[in-house]
Amino acid sequence: MGKREDPLWKLTTARERDGISRKFQSRLTVTRNLVDRLGLEKELHGHMGCVNCLEWSKDGSVLASASDDLHVILWDPFRYKQLQNITTGHTGNIFSVKFLSPEIVATCAADASVRARNIYGGTSLLECACHSARVKRLAVAPDKPHLLWSAGEDGLILQHDLRMPHRCNSDCSNVLVNLLNHMGRYAEAKCLAVNPRRPYQLAVGANDFYVRLYDTRMIKLGRLQDFQMNAPMSRLMWERQNVRCSRAGQGDPDNNIPRAAVQYFAPGHLSMEPQEHTFPKKAATYIAFSHDGNELLVNLGSEQVYLYDINSSRRPVLVESFIIQHNHGYREGEKGKNGTSEAKNGTNNGTVPKEGSNGTVDQNLPDNVRQMKEAANDLVNKTNYSGAVTLYNLAIAECPDCAILYSNRAAALMRRGWTGDTYAAIRDCYTAIKLDSNHVKSHFRLAKGLMDLKRAREAHECLLYFKDKFPKHATSHAVFLLQKDIGEALESMETQPDEATDEEGQGGSALERQLRSSALDYSSRFLGHCNTTTDIKEANFLGPDANYLAAGSDDGSMFVWCRRSGNIVRCLRADESILNCVQPHPTLFLLATSGIEAVVRLWSPAPEDGSTESRLVDGPSAAAVNQQRMRSDPFEAMLLNISFAGGPERDIQSPVCRAT
Repeated sequence: MGKREDPLWKLTTARERDGISRKFQSRLTVTRNLVDRLGLEKELHGHMGCVNCLEWSKDGSVLASASDDLHVILWDPFRYKQLQNITTGHTGNIFSVKFLSPEIVATCAADASVRARNIYGGTSLLECACHSARVKRLAVAPDKPHLLWSAGEDGLILQHDLRMPHRCNSDCSNVLVNLLNHMGRYAEAKCLAVNPRRPYQLAVGANDFYVRLYDTRMIKLGRLQDFQMNAPMSRLMWERQNVRCSRAGQGDPDNNIPRAAVQYFAPGHLSMEPQEHTFPKKAATYIAFSHDGNELLVNLGSEQVYLYDINSSRRPVLVESFIIQHNHGYREGEKGKNGTSEAKNGTNNGTVPKEGSNGTVDQNLPDNVRQMKEAANDLVNKTNYSGAVTLYNLAIAECPDCAILYSNRAAALMRRGWTGDTYAAIRDCYTAIKLDSNHVKSHFRLAKGLMDLKRAREAHECLLYFKDKFPKHATSHAVFLLQKDIGEALESMETQPDEATDEEGQGGSALERQLRSSALDYSSRFLGHCNTTTDIKEANFLGPDANYLAAGSDDGSMFVWCRRSGNIVRCLRADESILNCVQPHPTLFLLATSGIEAVVRLWSPAPEDGSTESRLVDGPSAAAVNQQRMRSDPFEAMLLNISFAGGPERDIQSPVCRAT
């Protein structure tokens, strides 16, 4: 008997199931035991093209899927049956589907249109063609079934109110954000999300690595101008019009977005790039708010998955450098009798301690944590840096106040060298120094990490601080070599002219540059998946407590991470080519996934009968291959596009799927 074949279950109505699940929702959490048993429950067949988007109804009784075949299918996920197959009227691939209410569904597509209709009567409630390029995402607000937001590759965020009649013309006053005014003529809006707890907060992802969080209460809707309607010249004409207006004193193109109405978030190692011209090009492909509305999860194309705390995020660590605070003197109590500060626990043999040794005592670590640390140290010595990082992650999750663990993880990260690892190592060094200001290795690793990140001036200041604070190590060979590298880098910087910023291109407006410079850093990152081929790849929280996260990947895998440690805890083969969508049920531990295949898959914990899940993938191995894939050029990536089953993946450049 199948999981959903119990006769008593069949007799339970969707409304009753919803009532039961809501009653016990506070007690339902996604536990490690359930994650370890996560497996394929059912495949839903019905589409004739790539399934680009999935959406659960508010009560979880209906699953909507939309595809390149221009249809939306409504499913009963508990009986695995089609409830409706809707012909949408779109003429291009559908990229997003949303429920505004149990009776109303909205879609957007590559035909640059946004549509909404009554599910049961078939009545069209909205047909908007105000965008001049592909519309990639829709967002809705809880308890506001009349409002809908759309993000288009024309750089516009439009707000749609179903209570008001709509005509697509220049008099439309529904432009909430025009990214072209801020980012330049090449701006594209890729994704957006509404905070479920504070619906006035709208997060927007574009074709760069910044996430913009807007307070819509402070933004006045703007008008859609005549010249915007004439694609493909609208982008260039809009830019020229803004320049003319600004020079003629006819208004500031940024004036509908007050400075206080928006906050930027970005990974610190990217936001500090001098010109921010990174390759491969970064773009946010999906944004999701946590259930409590306090965190943002962002899937960043050609990068990793990042978590931001929107209430207490801080600037990148290099901006908040402790060097600035201590450059002209040490904190009270650090100076020795001779006027210089001395390491309390460092060695005095004139060398920087080896990576495997402890600069300080183990701070009475519990036995299990000490064992994890020692095992991780052994893996570092065996050059298995990923395995070491995994163990250090677990140890830090158990003892988050131990400086040695952060410092050792920093060493492993710098040696592993995955995307963003060096900056993450620098963050670890800062944390270790805050926990123990006399940890010798953390100071030296910080200087080395800064140099590896090509921050020669900061590395120079840091090394000076190190030599003054730990004079017994100042003449070591390692310090000499690092000082030599820093000196050469500084000389090179003095002979190179500064590059000018393209104010009408990637540099953006004055407000844009100001907001980028004040962008807040991530709180956690999650590595393993690959996100380079499609720009609709999702990442979502699992469970009301958000203890686990999930995302798709270019290798067809679904990765599940432990939020606390950042480690991969489950990896499943969910698509034969590319997995784009991972959508959790609103109240149950039931996942829906889709990708390049014309299939929707449902996943849930399997019975505890000892059976093995046939779609299980070795997560660490998949992660290593994916990191190599993300760093490869397109030709090398094609050579790496081999499934873990041992055979070639199907062609991802098929005419049906190329548009994503």
